[in-house]
Amino acid sequence: MTSAAEHIRIAAHAKVNLFLRILAREHGGGGGGGGGGHHQIETAFALLELADELVAGRSGAPGAVTLTVHGPDLGPVEENLAVRAARAVLAATGNRFGVALTLTKRIPVRAGLGGGSSDAAAALHAVNALAGNAVPRAELLQFAAKLGADVAFFATGAPAALAWGRGERLFRLAPLPAAPALIAVPPAGVATADAYRWWDEMHPDAAARGAVALDAEALASWGSVGRLGGNDFELPVFGKQPALRALFERLAGTHPYWVRLCGSGSAVAAVYKSDRDRDDAAQQLGSREQEVILTMTRRVPASAPATG
Repeated sequence: MTSAAEHIRIAAHAKVNLFLRILAREHGGGGGGGGGGHHQIETAFALLELADELVAGRSGAPGAVTLTVHGPDLGPVEENLAVRAARAVLAATGNRFGVALTLTKRIPVRAGLGGGSSDAAAALHAVNALAGNAVPRAELLQFAAKLGADVAFFATGAPAALAWGRGERLFRLAPLPAAPALIAVPPAGVATADAYRWWDEMHPDAAARGAVALDAEALASWGSVGRLGGNDFELPVFGKQPALRALFERLAGTHPYWVRLCGSGSAVAAVYKSDRDRDDAAQQLGSREQEVILTMTRRVPASAPATG
């Protein structure tokens, strides 16, 4: 165990799914998607420079967690993933102190960019640092997997990874070259449960599929990534939201290396050869009908916690 800090500041980065395949639906249970059960997926994650900021400090009664949000309303505090993550670490370390979380939101919500999951992973690491890193890394990753499908990836700190199952089975990848990226975010979000339900409606008798065969070269450059399979959510989500399909097609028309729906939506991401190509694409797209975010893909591991 190391000495405990009093305040921790962490950048919680957004992600994109380089591709996403729904392999099987698990009947019974609940949670992981629509259709009355979890879904088994195969995907590849890559981090973006776009990030929320989480600050955690010791405060309040032992075991208590408070949350202050600078940004959009995130709903009930009790359901917030970062709060649940903080409580998990506090419980594991004996609830010796309370925690005040301050979250500055820059990642759009309900956009498929993983903001809530990234915030949760940041909270796991931040509160553990406040506790002197009392929880071993392996146990922290187990907490992450229980919190949600994408939390495990963010908790590893890897810039890129392949993922299977519900997203908890991970294989760390070398980072792709840093490249200019554009995120187009329409006004209406897409709930993950809705996206899975729409996929289930399109595939009522879907048979389980095997994982795709990949080698290192397939994920070594943006050109090769752009030739991989797409995102299985695109067909059902675009079918329900024609305006989102039109946005995707407009972005694809700007000739990026790679363009995909982000997770289950509603944001669409594209990666370009140069800043100029990306900026030209942003100008063509405009910002009246959607928010346009200019960022970069992330080349180095996620930021280590800053203590104070």
